Amino acid sequence: MAILVTGGSGFVGVHTSVELLNAGYDIVMFDNFSNSKPEALKRVYEITNKNFRFYEMDMRDKEKLEVVFSENTIDAVIHLAGLKAVGESVHMPLKYYDNNIHGTITLIEMMKKYNVKKLVFSSSATVYGLQSIVPISENFSLEATNPYGRSKLMIEEILRDLYISDDEWGIIPLRYFNPIGAHESGLIGESPNGVPNNLMPYITQVASGKLKEMLVFGNNYPTPDGTGVRDYIHVTDLALGHVKAIERLMAGVTGVNAYNLGTGRGYSVLELIETFEEVSGRKIPYTIVDRRPGDVAICYADPTKAKDELGWAAQRGIEEMCIDAWRWQINNPNGYESVLELERSWV
Repeated sequence: MAILVTGGSGFVGVHTSVELLNAGYDIVMFDNFSNSKPEALKRVYEITNKNFRFYEMDMRDKEKLEVVFSENTIDAVIHLAGLKAVGESVHMPLKYYDNNIHGTITLIEMMKKYNVKKLVFSSSATVYGLQSIVPISENFSLEATNPYGRSKLMIEEILRDLYISDDEWGIIPLRYFNPIGAHESGLIGESPNGVPNNLMPYITQVASGKLKEMLVFGNNYPTPDGTGVRDYIHVTDLALGHVKAIERLMAGVTGVNAYNLGTGRGYSVLELIETFEEVSGRKIPYTIVDRRPGDVAICYADPTKAKDELGWAAQRGIEEMCIDAWRWQINNPNGYESVLELERSWV
């Protein structure tokens, strides 16, 4: 029996795979490497010293997906595969709807065919849209404001309809807040193609000299320092949330139950920069620019439901997130394209 991890070589995928293997699960992975590198898979083996099966494929390819299910006894699926850049989704909505929604439907159809009815779905806090109240709990209204978020929300609705049609399904959408950091080994981390879309890899690349400066979008929000406040969660804590979700499904729980994965605390952009400067000893130059349309002042999770029902809570603080992200950056200045021997003299 094995857990299938779709998008297994991505940022969340490799960290989740490591924690699944460390917890004693057998895993099968696939990815099309659209935003990841094969080198990441070697690092997973190096960390865990455990074998796993990997397929290079797109989840919309029914023939290759059939091979995955026919060659392996899959007991549950963690579905991470999908396009995830909010800005790109605004300019290329059809690409996002085709990949994320079409791909998920193809996957679900194959799961039905092979009677695999346990699914953990990688959702997002973007399904909540622009909320004016914090912390955000799972019973808040769902009102995504961009194609990426809407693709996640549409998939959640599809999964709810799927359960209505067949109550044997156990489905857990995990609504991520802002995953940052890297594995403590420095072997796996966030390796974006081109200029990073996310805040932490932008900070680390400025710190390393790869980028000139940070752009901070707005300093006139109603927050203590005027910059936007977000809930940052260590990617290892996020990965462990997937393990807890699998444990719940393996216990026979059915239905569709969504959970926030966040720390329950918000940090401003400048707080994150300042903390990173303290732990790294590097100065992060930044320029204040105009707000981005649609950005809210404050957004952080209420993670109570995950604690009560999954037995999960984030353990790592903002300092550890910054330390681990910096370790990853200095050991891998070009992401997974760099295979330099680990340096540990920076601490």
